Amino acid sequence: MSTTFESRGEKVFRIANAFFLLMITAVFLLPFLITIAGSLISESELLHREGLLLIPENPDFSAYRMLLAKGSAVFKAFRVTLFRTFVGGFLQIMTTAALAYGLSKRHLTGRKFIITALMICLVFPVQIIPQYLVVKNYGLIDSLWSLVFPWLINTQYVFIMMAFFQQIPESLEEAAVIDGCSHLTIFTRIIIPLSLASLATIGLFYAVWQWNSWYDAAMFINSTVKFPVQNLLRTILVSSTLDSVLTENSTNPPPSESIKGAIIVITSLPILCVYPFVQKYFVKGFMVGSVKG
Repeated sequence: MSTTFESRGEKVFRIANAFFLLMITAVFLLPFLITIAGSLISESELLHREGLLLIPENPDFSAYRMLLAKGSAVFKAFRVTLFRTFVGGFLQIMTTAALAYGLSKRHLTGRKFIITALMICLVFPVQIIPQYLVVKNYGLIDSLWSLVFPWLINTQYVFIMMAFFQQIPESLEEAAVIDGCSHLTIFTRIIIPLSLASLATIGLFYAVWQWNSWYDAAMFINSTVKFPVQNLLRTILVSSTLDSVLTENSTNPPPSESIKGAIIVITSLPILCVYPFVQKYFVKGFMVGSVKG
């Protein structure tokens, strides 16, 4: 049994490194903690306390109750955001996986042309005006599908998944063909189960993008009732008005700073809670899909 001894310099470095990382963590966490505390402050407490408030004396959840009440603007915006995150993310990952699986086959007719077209799209991304004209010509303006269909393919993720699929032994597919499986059966029952790590990683990227995206809704959505929650947050922070979230029943609303803090927490917390559950797939799926063996 061997024992590893640390030199004095290594021990000092380890302690200094841990302290440095703790300081960076505190720097990142402090603004979020201040925002959470600010969302729980009542009108009376806000009047007699000054400066940064980290611990409210009497936490007040009235801002959350008002924002998350059924029929409120935030409640409706949350439904739109959940729609684009789950439906859009699912369609994105399945479309990307299907395209990458087809391109991973070297005998595919027109494979070089398709890869070249994807490379051109990767180097020269589509600009705003062509995007708007395509969405308009398909009649998707002011439709929730305008937040999904134009973004089904991310060329960078296609190449990552294509490299992953190329590492799967062809003997598995050949054995399935001998057993009478179709290409669709092979893809759904063999390839997809073997690719869960890579799919979870790319799916996380798509979900985070869909959750945080607001620019496409600002271009294509005209009705405020169809705004995602990020656009509603942007409207409140930019215009400095709460008219978009206050309802007719809001006779005694919470302080404006509490409402702003609450909506920031509401828009940020869900995606932060999801990330730890898929983190175990993150490094494995991204590295396996990026490096061809």
